[in-house]
Amino acid sequence: MSGFLAGVCIAILPFLAAGFWLGRRTARPENLGGLGTPVEHATFETLHTASLAAPPLRAGLTEETARRSARRLRTLLGTDALCLTDESRVLVWDGVGSHHRAEIMERLAGPLESGRGEAFRLSCEHADCPVGWAVLAPLTVDDRVHGVLVACAPRESAVLVRAAGEVARWVSVQLELADLDQSRTKLIEAEIKALRAQISPHFVFNSLAVIASFVRTDPERARELLLEFADFTRYSFRRHGDFTTLADELHAIDHYLALVRARFGDRLAVTLQIAPEVLPVALPFLCLQPLVENAVKHGLEGKADKCHIQITAQDAGAEALVVIEDDGAGMDPVALRRILAGEASPSGGIGLSNVDDRLRQVYGDDHGLVIETALGAGMKITARLPKYQPGVHSAARLTGGQGRSAS
Repeated sequence: MSGFLAGVCIAILPFLAAGFWLGRRTARPENLGGLGTPVEHATFETLHTASLAAPPLRAGLTEETARRSARRLRTLLGTDALCLTDESRVLVWDGVGSHHRAEIMERLAGPLESGRGEAFRLSCEHADCPVGWAVLAPLTVDDRVHGVLVACAPRESAVLVRAAGEVARWVSVQLELADLDQSRTKLIEAEIKALRAQISPHFVFNSLAVIASFVRTDPERARELLLEFADFTRYSFRRHGDFTTLADELHAIDHYLALVRARFGDRLAVTLQIAPEVLPVALPFLCLQPLVENAVKHGLEGKADKCHIQITAQDAGAEALVVIEDDGAGMDPVALRRILAGEASPSGGIGLSNVDDRLRQVYGDDHGLVIETALGAGMKITARLPKYQPGVHSAARLTGGQGRSAS
């Protein structure tokens, strides 16, 4: 997919750079502003116009995005009129000759069905109509035509036919990227829902049971735990944003561990060492808590004595280095590899595969989880979080405190 997109972009850039302005936008030497030759100036103007038209289209093909991009697209082609349609209606008409809408719609069936462009002479009763020729270029995403770009000019032009086709291909690339963005967002949302569904039933049942056990014997303790439970669930089931801050994620983990300690008492000891400078780092929402839950599960599983979990977050230059380590039962490395590859049930490693996948999607394959484990040897999970990553930011308010060490 990525190779195809890159290929299309590379194929059309020379055509854009040539400034296919159809002889209507000739640059004048006095307006070059130090950019060099008229051709260089036209190249800059064309690429700049294309860059302005792209952002709206990255949100998909709608009436609003069509309206915001049509003027730029018409400038690219240098035509008297341009319209964008979906499969059933004209989304926007920019320029003169809008009375030709109905005629254009009557001719859409061919390009929509075949995916091939078409050019034809417009019929008009208005003697002074400035447009007499139309080029229909399909907008195709994944071999399906989603709409048509229509360029209108006074007379027939082979250059316009080619130019409209190239601009339509460029628009199609933007729409395909929009589809990929939407798919990525839906995938992240689905994975977060999967994590919530996986974590919440057992945790909710056990937490409420612990709270209920204190109601008669220690009402104040029950009240404190109920507030911890409310804060944690409010964070876990929030409905805004794919990303959060390390401070907020650690704050939610504090609530989670308070409830776990109430259940297991002295059997669980947790040490946190957090560098204050990494607290604002953005990361995928609900990313570290599943790793801590995994450490709790494996740390206490099959052990009668105390389990110790250590959580550290260090400043590592361009990255924040987060390590979650337990001294529990550990796991067979072969079984772990199968879980991370999606070949086995994740019951042996709560959320590990989910978190690993999400980190790779956001930061790249070299930022997946690093897990060191063996049967009877505990588990050490390392996550490397870039401090600055395009598209990764959180508007969440920092709720965490300063760096701390607690047992």
